[in-house]
Amino acid sequence: MIRERTLLQGVVAVACLVPILAGIDGVLRGAAMLRSGVVTADLDSHFRYLSGIFLMLGMAFVSTIPAIERQGPRFRLLGAMVVMGGLARLLSWAAVGAPSLPHRLGLVMELVVVPLLILWQARIAARATRETRK
Repeated sequence: MIRERTLLQGVVAVACLVPILAGIDGVLRGAAMLRSGVVTADLDSHFRYLSGIFLMLGMAFVSTIPAIERQGPRFRLLGAMVVMGGLARLLSWAAVGAPSLPHRLGLVMELVVVPLLILWQARIAARATRETRK
């Protein structure tokens, strides 16, 4: 149990680097980080705002790491936020077209990796609860 818990903590820590680093990049460089041409003030403002949320989302996931087996509700809420973002990204793909490779990889993270991490965290939490009752 302890090894699997530690492994989950490590995987979550590495996964948190994605929203934290991308969030910092988006906050500092704004929509210009996409290198996609003209950036209006409104687009840049919205992009930086969402990047700040993305950064904080990563930091919130980090807060679950130390006692990950007791963070089920928070972990699921944060994960649901990521999945909803992935569904929105999927809608964009259907409505506007395929995004670049980094955004497609983000979609895999949002709709595959995060749900698997949610299930894994639930497994660790259930096992910890059983062990506590013994």
